[in-house]
Amino acid sequence: MNSMSHLAKIAAELCPLGEDRRRPVRGRFAPSPTGYMHLGNAWSFLVCWLAARKAEGTLVFRIEDIDPDRSKPEFVAGLVEDFSWLGLDWDEGAGKQGAFGPYTQSESTGIYEQVVEALQKDGLVYPCYCTRKELRSLASAPHKGDYGSAYPEICLNLSDVERREFESQGRRGSMRLHCDKDAIRFSDVLHGDCCMSWKDCGGDFPIRRSDGVFAYQLAVVVDDIRQGITQIVRGEDILHCTPRQVYLYELLGCTPPEYIHLPLVIDHEGERLAKRHGHFELRKMREQGISAEAVLGYIAYLGGLQPTCSCIDVHGLLNEFSIDKINTHPLKLEKDVIERLKELSDGC
Repeated sequence: MNSMSHLAKIAAELCPLGEDRRRPVRGRFAPSPTGYMHLGNAWSFLVCWLAARKAEGTLVFRIEDIDPDRSKPEFVAGLVEDFSWLGLDWDEGAGKQGAFGPYTQSESTGIYEQVVEALQKDGLVYPCYCTRKELRSLASAPHKGDYGSAYPEICLNLSDVERREFESQGRRGSMRLHCDKDAIRFSDVLHGDCCMSWKDCGGDFPIRRSDGVFAYQLAVVVDDIRQGITQIVRGEDILHCTPRQVYLYELLGCTPPEYIHLPLVIDHEGERLAKRHGHFELRKMREQGISAEAVLGYIAYLGGLQPTCSCIDVHGLLNEFSIDKINTHPLKLEKDVIERLKELSDGC
């Protein structure tokens, strides 16, 4: 199709390994250096490592520092230290040679720009001049209730005159990806066949912000395609974003990877762990004398990967690993989890 010629050319350049899904598994660690690793991150990255190593595959370590305001060099160093402490090794990226670099998103912006330009030429994106304040107002307005949290396509059909008027006011537009499909379907190892409407996914979303920063949804797809990633393990809180990424794969003519969306680690009150929960940081646990084997054994037990709560290293877990063992309910931490981990460490 002529309308896809720009994207087709980009896709050919992005897929160095081709589309043969029979090739060995290529998984990836893709942390954002916006904080230090906590127990929830450890759970996701552990299963990522186990799934790839069990398949005798390759692991790529990519730094997703697309957010310039929150990404810090000290967090990158902390991530490398935490992975090494847990015993999770990798084959490409983060200090190792590899054929599919850059392995850092801040060094890949030229590639993202080429994809955005191709999408523009094919008429698949449009400038949006809505401010965050206006979008929040729309979401809460009674007469806009039918839109829910989905973007109501306010700027989709603006005329050139209207666009110039916004720009004359000093507004810089973001760039939104449009989709006419009623639903996006994909498969997940733990969740089975999934189907979500475009509205359920938030509607047309920005692939580049008004300040020029490229969106996570775009960057992660482009990087996964060009690095030949075939398997993605991450938390189920990202499940609702997956259709957006699957649609980008479709536009680029590439096959989506195998998805494994894991149950989340939550605290004793049921709240999802976040980087603001500093007391669950692995580096702080190390400082308190907690061992990596205790951490791995504890989260592996909660996740269903071993029958008892006992110390174990990654290779011990690898011997009996199977995705089928993973619990589908959240991994709920005990109230006194730090003391529990100290006790486990003493017995290691």
